[in-house]
Amino acid sequence: MKTQTRTDAGLPGFGSGFTVAFQPIIDLARREIYAHEALVRGSAGESATEVLSRVNASDRFAFHEASRVRAIELASSLGMKSRLSLNVTPNDIAGKTECFHTAIATARRCHFPVDQLMFEITEGEPVDDLPGLAASFQAFKGQGVASAIDDFGAGYAGFTLLAGFQPDVVKIDRSLVQDIHIDPVRHAIVKGIVTTCSELRIKVVAEGVEVPQEADAFRALGVDLFQGYLFARPAVASLPDVAWPAVPVQPVQPVRAARR
Repeated sequence: MKTQTRTDAGLPGFGSGFTVAFQPIIDLARREIYAHEALVRGSAGESATEVLSRVNASDRFAFHEASRVRAIELASSLGMKSRLSLNVTPNDIAGKTECFHTAIATARRCHFPVDQLMFEITEGEPVDDLPGLAASFQAFKGQGVASAIDDFGAGYAGFTLLAGFQPDVVKIDRSLVQDIHIDPVRHAIVKGIVTTCSELRIKVVAEGVEVPQEADAFRALGVDLFQGYLFARPAVASLPDVAWPAVPVQPVQPVRAARR
């Protein structure tokens, strides 16, 4: 595990006590790390939700900007070789380019490759300007900046969003991942999502994977990218080791269709 000694550096303009944790997104087929997601944490291990509860609504965008800057700085100092996935709300970027410019400028300052940046659109709010969101990503796609829809299948992250904006990656929410190996309804829904993404040439990530059977079920559907406690927990200011042997790839019995 690579660790940066200063884990409590804080974020400019928001006091001390804030840092960033990283959790890997792994490619089981290639046995390599595809990306690391950056997650805000408090100095005492508080979750992003707890940290954000202490930030005024009027300061949220500036806080998110500062946390993304901190994540890029940390990723560079840790020698991250994978993509760096940064969370962003849809309305922070719809028709706007400030966060892209800030991230790219920070990456260049820190000598972190711009083409390793990926922005994850969170599902916590509706998209007010879908064409603007798509246009913003398209403007920076030529520089290698990738896009992802986080928590697909939960909140506002659904097929309406996908119809208006086709990202590089779709991350299927934990609510659909849990018990997929024994729940025919979840299995059928996920199968439809995977098929749709395959036809649109979008990579699929199963997030929140906690048991081997869930990973096996996704492998049987052709999914190779995973994120979850089964492989690695988020690590504050460090790159956690991946538990590669945790999931033996076994044949999966077909899930029976749900009875009406």
